[in-house]
Amino acid sequence: MVQTTLISVVVPVFNESLNIRVFVDAVKKQLELNTKNYEIIFSVDPSNDGTEDIIRGLNQSDSRVKMIRMSRKFGQASCTLAGIRVAIGQAVIVMDVDLQDPPELIPELISAWQNGFSVVLAQRINRRGEPIIKKFVASIGYKFLNRFAEVPIPKNTGDFRLLDRKVVNQLQRFHESNAFLRGLVALVGFKTTTVYFDRPARTHGFTKYNKWFGSFKISLNGVVGYTTALLNLSMFAGIFISLVAFLVGATYGISKLVGGEYPIGNPTIVISVLAMGGLNLFFLGILGMYVSKIYEEVKSRPSFIIEDSVGIEEINF
Repeated sequence: MVQTTLISVVVPVFNESLNIRVFVDAVKKQLELNTKNYEIIFSVDPSNDGTEDIIRGLNQSDSRVKMIRMSRKFGQASCTLAGIRVAIGQAVIVMDVDLQDPPELIPELISAWQNGFSVVLAQRINRRGEPIIKKFVASIGYKFLNRFAEVPIPKNTGDFRLLDRKVVNQLQRFHESNAFLRGLVALVGFKTTTVYFDRPARTHGFTKYNKWFGSFKISLNGVVGYTTALLNLSMFAGIFISLVAFLVGATYGISKLVGGEYPIGNPTIVISVLAMGGLNLFFLGILGMYVSKIYEEVKSRPSFIIEDSVGIEEINF
């Protein structure tokens, strides 16, 4: 079946001129173990290092290499969704261009799909070359999401995955301004399996991903977009603080009645006021994050705008 079935590979890129050619060669080699009927779609944020020219050149020699270019920098998540929207394959593989998502895993993804799975996730066993703080934040983020989210998101799974056409069609129904692909795929459901791999270090260039705050930003987007856990936390914290305040007041009153001494004074008052003020600001910040998400969704602005394309026959949005 796969010999005649179109396979789409979607690759978000930004200033990746050092990786494009070696990536295409590696991906073609793996795809052609199963089929010659495929397309490789580069979804490009406007780049200034010759990335787009390289892709155009590759398209001249092989029409299966295609490109869409955004009107401005929208970010990796939006580029990924744009690529998925224009892909026409019966299976869509999403992966990074830096070869940290090993092309050698493609036949295994396709094999699992042929065996009846609609979603095939690639789960990292090791994450070489990544700072410890990034690994820690990612680990905490996944644990928090899987504890409170409506649907679980397997840990150490990035956007590297295979999606069946029926999954892609359902993803088209979502129009969130801050889409989180891992969360959306989990919400869609369908029969899912996982393949495992050791993630190698980047071979060329440098990551555009913030090594200190990138994981935190993605985790926070997932937590706010797919759970109400932080709002619930603020409610329970308020109940707890109120209970503590009641117990402290009761203890002070009883101490006065029985003639005991109860330490009180300016330091106690200042500490209490500062603690309550800080907590109020913290929970107002949490509320503000949810309100800002609502604000962005109500505006219904597009999450990406495609300015130009190469090898794509028709774009209907």
